[in-house]
Parts: sequence; C-alpha cells; structure tokens
Amino acid sequence: MRQNADCAALVTPCPRPHEEPAGQELREARRYAELLLERQRQFAADASHELRTPLTAIRVQVEEARLHPGDIDLPDLLDHVTGDLDRLEGIVDDLLLLATIETGLDGRLEQVDLTTLVETAAAHDVRLDLEPAVTVEAAPCLIARLLANLLDNARRHVAHTLQVSLRRAGGRAELAVTDDGQGVPPADRERIFERFARLDTARSRNRGGAGLGLAIARDIAAAHHGTLHVENADDGGARFVLRLPLVR
Repeated sequence: MRQNADCAALVTPCPRPHEEPAGQELREARRYAELLLERQRQFAADASHELRTPLTAIRVQVEEARLHPGDIDLPDLLDHVTGDLDRLEGIVDDLLLLATIETGLDGRLEQVDLTTLVETAAAHDVRLDLEPAVTVEAAPCLIARLLANLLDNARRHVAHTLQVSLRRAGGRAELAVTDDGQGVPPADRERIFERFARLDTARSRNRGGAGLGLAIARDIAAAHHGTLHVENADDGGARFVLRLPLVR
C-alpha cells in the first residue's frame, strides 16, 4: 500500500503493469483482424475466378453455336455445357459447406463408429487396415465428407496402391489415407490445405478438382477439435493423417 501511495505522489505516474500487455493484445487483435480481412479478400477473388472460368466456357460455346449453328455438334456441345454446369454446382456447394462449418457444430454431434464409416465409404480399390469400433463424437455427414475428399484426392494421384488405416493412438483416433503417387514437397504441405491452392507440383489441380476439397477436410477436422496434415509415405507417396479425440 505504501509503495502505491508513493507512486501516486510522483509527477510522472508509474506505468500500470497491465497497460503494456493490454496494448500488445490490442495490436495482436488488430493484426489478426487484418489477416482475416486479407484472407477473405483473397478468398473472394479466388472464388470469383473459379466461378468465372466455367461461366466463360459456357458463354463461348453458346455464342459459337449461335453464330455458326450449322457447324455445331449439338450433343457434344450439351455434354460440355453440362460438365461446366456440374463444376459450377460443385464449387457453389463447397462454398456453402465451408460457410456451414464456420457456424459451428452445436446440436449435430453424435457418436460415430469410424471403422464402420470407412468400411462403408471405401471401394474395392482401397486396402483397409482398421482397428475395430474406433468411436469419436462427430457430425456423421461431415466426417463422411472429410473421408470422401481425402479418398478423392488420393485417387487422382495414386499410381497403384491406395490404403486407409485406422487405429487408436494417445487418446485419439488416427486415420491415414496413403497413396503411392508423387508425394507432396515439404514447402507445399501447408499450402495444399489452402482454399483454391495452386501448386507447382504433380499434385496440382491439373487432374481435376476445384481446389477446395482439402481445405474443407481440414476445416472439418478443426471443427471437431482434430488435426489434419500430410507427410511422406514410406514408398514416397503422400500420407494424409487425421486425428480426432476418441469418445471416453
């Protein structure tokens, strides 16, 4: 108490211990808000580009048909337009799903048997190595979508073998989707989860996909208090590892 009185009597007040951290927290909050704003702007620009590409293709084909109706193979034109419309619909669905994930999972969680879910989702081309009855608390439709996105990504890059393993490890369910393709260079192992990521590697989007599948998968994992990362497989391919808290 005496020390506080002495400080109050000085012409130059003693700095309050909490003022420095408060100022630092404010600056960090401002930087974080600016980062989020920049990410939103970049996302909007990328989404606009992705949506505009199939729209432009549709417009070009339709205008060509209108200018030269006698030179157009109508069934072929309709096939191309339908493909572009499917791509547009897929992008819009993915954007809506991302928005849904960001609102939270309140009221949608239930106990999910990951072993059964993987067995149901995996096709004949997938080798399975699963522990029985691995259970997590999750939104079933979202975890199914996460797994579907990982399998779709692996199928686009696999050379011969695609494997899914599931085990308990340290209080968490650990699910790994492994392919024997080109793998992911260390410099791209975070970028690959960015929305509309464009990689200068063999695992770029030149084999299909709108560039949202892995971003959605990681957002779903984070919404369930889990993690998703990629590492090298033993044979040089890619191994995507999902970890979720086990039901206690």
